[in-house]
Amino acid sequence: NNAYVNSKVYATLLNAYKTGETSCPGKNFRLMECTGKHGGRMLIHWTHQNGTSVDLMVPVMHGSESSSWLNRIGMFHYLLKFNEEGQFALGHRTIIDFETIGRHLLALDDAAQKNGLRIRKIIFNTNLHDELFATPSGKMLAERHLNFIPSVSNLVNAVHDDHYHVDFDIVDL
Repeated sequence: NNAYVNSKVYATLLNAYKTGETSCPGKNFRLMECTGKHGGRMLIHWTHQNGTSVDLMVPVMHGSESSSWLNRIGMFHYLLKFNEEGQFALGHRTIIDFETIGRHLLALDDAAQKNGLRIRKIIFNTNLHDELFATPSGKMLAERHLNFIPSVSNLVNAVHDDHYHVDFDIVDL
């Protein structure tokens, strides 16, 4: 009961995933929480009220191979911990795939524009921004000047290492 979105956000997500089939072959993307069926305040997720906010799991690699085992643990994904280099706390061979995150966010931005939306803000652990922006796709993200929130409370920062939060604004009514 927490995976509802505005119809424009739905179209944007589908378009971005379709792009990901060619820009990120073999990669798995997982949607986490969105909005409740009737909107309104959700436990813990205060911004997830009107169908324009989504949480997306970070894609990970184990060594040089794409890995999806962490994506199958459902809500427990929120409890995963990664260090400032993006290494999984319980096994440093498992790392965040920053290039794929960048490609996914670029696809979301492109799809949002096609669907009458814009990305209002992105929340991702601020200690991981340098790793993301050092990738080729991260450099393209920086050129687009997307609104990555640069400073958040320690609690918010600590819980945004395993996923990235994207808020959309409707610009075309």
